[in-house]
Amino acid sequence: MRLSKEASTEVEKLLEMFLNQMTGDLAAYTAHANRKTITLADLELLMKRQGLVTDTTSFNVLIERHLPLECRKLLISCAMHGNKVFPKI
Repeated sequence: MRLSKEASTEVEKLLEMFLNQMTGDLAAYTAHANRKTITLADLELLMKRQGLVTDTTSFNVLIERHLPLECRKLLISCAMHGNKVFPKI
């Protein structure tokens, strides 16, 4: 699919706003729980509140459905090695 330069710029702006909102929400969840580490439970809660994860659609199903195999392998290796993501506060 082709995308004009103006549309591409707008998509980049919206994506940055979306990711900033998500990271802010995740940081708030961890701060509320008196933690400094974002957990999978925090991400799942955020996805449930946004309606992306439901009782019939799990987080893992979304990963398999929307991420290419290379990205899934990278996520799996991070999870297997116990890597953690720390919020910028």
